[in-house]
Amino acid sequence: MFKKWLAVLAVMTSMFALSGCGYNTMQAQDEAANAAWSEVLNQYQRRADLIPNLVNTVKGYAKHEEKVLTEVTAARSKVGSVQLTAEDAANPEKIKQFQQAQGELSGALSRLLVVSENYPQLKADQNFRDLQAQLEGTENRITMARNNYIKSVQTYNTTLRQFPQNITAKIFGMEPRANFSVENEKAVSGAPKVEF
Repeated sequence: MFKKWLAVLAVMTSMFALSGCGYNTMQAQDEAANAAWSEVLNQYQRRADLIPNLVNTVKGYAKHEEKVLTEVTAARSKVGSVQLTAEDAANPEKIKQFQQAQGELSGALSRLLVVSENYPQLKADQNFRDLQAQLEGTENRITMARNNYIKSVQTYNTTLRQFPQNITAKIFGMEPRANFSVENEKAVSGAPKVEF
C-alpha cells in the first residue's frame, strides 16, 4: 500500500514539476513566432507580386527610364532568390541577407516612384494610381507584420531567459530567435540634417 501511494506521489510530483518548467509555453511561443514570420513573408510576397504590374504600367510612359526599370526587376529577382523559412529566421546571418535584399527592393521601388513624378500622364493613369495605393497599403502591412514578429520573438526570447524556463530551454537545446534590426544603427541614431 505504501509503495502504491509513493508511486502516485511520484507521478503527481513529476506532473507538477513538468507543468512549471515552461516547455509547453516555449513551444506555443515558438509556433507564434513562426506564424508571425509566415505573415511577414506573405506580405513581402504580396509586394513582390505587385511589382511586375507597376513596372509594366510605368514602362508604357517612361520608355527611356530603362535603367530604373531594370534595377527594380533585378531587385525583385534577388528577393525571390533569398528564401527564408521560419527555422532560418532564427539565424541572424540569414535574417541580415533577407533584410538586405528587401532593402534593395525598397530602394529600387523608391527610385521608380521618383521617376513617375516626371510623367504627369502616368500619375494621372488610374491603373498606376491603383497600383501605387496597393503598394502603399502593402508597405503598411509589411510594417505591421514585422512589428508582430518582433513582439512574438521578444516574448519567446524573454521566456527562454526567465527562471526556471531557462533550465528547460538549455535541457531541450532551445535557442533565442534572431530579430529584425536596423542595418545602420549609427546613421539613424541622430536627427537628420535639413538644409535649405
